Amino acid sequence: MLAFFLLAPFSSTLAYIGPGAGISVLGSMLGILATILVAIGAIIAWPLRKFSQRRKQRRNPSTDSNVEKTRDKTTTG
Repeated sequence: MLAFFLLAPFSSTLAYIGPGAGISVLGSMLGILATILVAIGAIIAWPLRKFSQRRKQRRNPSTDSNVEKTRDKTTTG
């Protein structure tokens, strides 16, 4: 029984990982979570941006024609 109590603490210390590995795992999990959230945000934001661009084009159709006229003048020289 004395041998058990003397050797028991050593068996648990062999399984000690340390805080560095835990911090690494935590950082990796946060990175994966951030990546997923950014991907979801991009998927949600893309149609909203397209809708906003189309709405602006419908409000100011003259600005698009002015841009085309300017392009024609610069390319024909």
